[in-house]
Amino acid sequence: MTGETLDYLIIGAGPAGLQLAALLEQDGRRDYLVLEGADVPGAFFARFPRHRQLISINKPHTGSDDPELNLRLDWNSLLSDDPALRFTRYTDRYFPEADLMLRYLADFAAATGARVRYRSRVVRVSRATGGGFAVTDQHGTTYRARRVVVATGVSQPYVPAIPGVEHAERYDTMPVDPADFLDQRVLIIGKGNSAFETADNLMETTTLIHLAGPSSIRMAWRTHYVGHLRAVNNNFLDTYQLKSANAILDGTVRGIEPDGDGYRVTFSFSRADEVTKELHYDRVLLCTGFRFDPSIFDESCRPALVINDRFPAQSAEWESLDVPDLFFAGTLSQERDFKRSTSGFIHGFRYAVRALHRILERRYHDTPWPAEKLDPTGEAMADAVIARVNRTSALWQQFGVLADVLTVAGTGGPATAAADARYHEEVPVEYFTRYGLSTPDHPVEHAFVVTLEYGPQHDQVDPFDVSVTRVAQDVVGQAHDAAYLHPVVRHHHQGRVAAVHHLAENLENQWNRPDVHRAPLVAFLDRCLNATGN
Repeated sequence: MTGETLDYLIIGAGPAGLQLAALLEQDGRRDYLVLEGADVPGAFFARFPRHRQLISINKPHTGSDDPELNLRLDWNSLLSDDPALRFTRYTDRYFPEADLMLRYLADFAAATGARVRYRSRVVRVSRATGGGFAVTDQHGTTYRARRVVVATGVSQPYVPAIPGVEHAERYDTMPVDPADFLDQRVLIIGKGNSAFETADNLMETTTLIHLAGPSSIRMAWRTHYVGHLRAVNNNFLDTYQLKSANAILDGTVRGIEPDGDGYRVTFSFSRADEVTKELHYDRVLLCTGFRFDPSIFDESCRPALVINDRFPAQSAEWESLDVPDLFFAGTLSQERDFKRSTSGFIHGFRYAVRALHRILERRYHDTPWPAEKLDPTGEAMADAVIARVNRTSALWQQFGVLADVLTVAGTGGPATAAADARYHEEVPVEYFTRYGLSTPDHPVEHAFVVTLEYGPQHDQVDPFDVSVTRVAQDVVGQAHDAAYLHPVVRHHHQGRVAAVHHLAENLENQWNRPDVHRAPLVAFLDRCLNATGN
């Protein structure tokens, strides 16, 4: 056992673990360690995606030299003040090769000085005598830590409970050479990106491919959730809708049985006239996603699981609901906004990790949330909001999840020139709702929570039908009906939302027109600040 007790032990040196380590280093906190089972950071990307093309976009040529704005179109970089640590410097490819991510993460770890111990695979996490955790690696070395942050990602395949599913070849181990499937009938179970990525790879050599699953396909361009089917993977849809041998089956696989040189699959359709049907395939491939692996935790600190046991249950601080001081970062943090925002992906969780770091600083080290002071007037606050929403990447990527929060301290009456106003960036909405941002020297009376959001029914309509998805551009009176991404400002007073203001939608995402955006926002802020008895 090591002699010291660390403040933080981070499990996993993938993007999230490295991001948190870099932030700790930047703050001068050295009492942490990252344990990584592989001999390089980001080892996940050595295997996945199996067909080696990332679907996270990379756009170096934006026409802007604003690093914050450019992160909107850079989904692979981690957060750093060093311009050399931008993934966009590694390639011009819009969808890069996965091997580049390995190189980038190794460079990031080296440049930031992240304290990583490689070839130290964690095999057991337990409660330590006297408090904290005992974390043991495969060599038998035990580390003690006051807090543990799990950043291992969803590392285990999710295997649905289908009789005979053991006969299917899993996405993580199946061959990827199309020649291996020559003239074969193939069933792919799953309707996500891994399933379509696989189908696209095999279309040229197979006799036919069927994709099966109980849910309808959801297109990312419609839901705005980037984990749904992306256009880069949807060539297969043409072959189905244009009747080119392949098909998509809506329903449930009831069983898989060996049948001579292939497999007999019993399928229950959701919408067709047949109730059940037996279909024959040469191969069955399982592309049903991944889940969290809780096997390293003993009974003293095993976290509860949710969403078909795929994720640990978490609080608004990304802390285990039933294991205090056990936190989760990276892909695992998407449990809080599952299929609603972007916490499952680097371009989302890099900001969630930064928020987690600030939460830990506030909770354990009495460090207030970073804030800038400003005049407590509608005009000054509106200018601050408009400046941020026109360039922020965090609120853009983590829509509806992260917010900028303007707080005004006071005595309970109308705002005065003596009031203290502060601007806090990138606060998780649910965290603010539960814990607030008051400090002894800044007792908050008014708070304005600024988010970027899509309309509440944005995923229910055809996004290419402009007659139903677009309100008139820059029309103030229709701003609340906007389906596309736009700023929303909520006034919190005495523990409740007292008023809501939508900034009018804008094609170029520039919410700075004096008469359309600024003046209505100033009026809203002044009205809220000077209201009494709310």
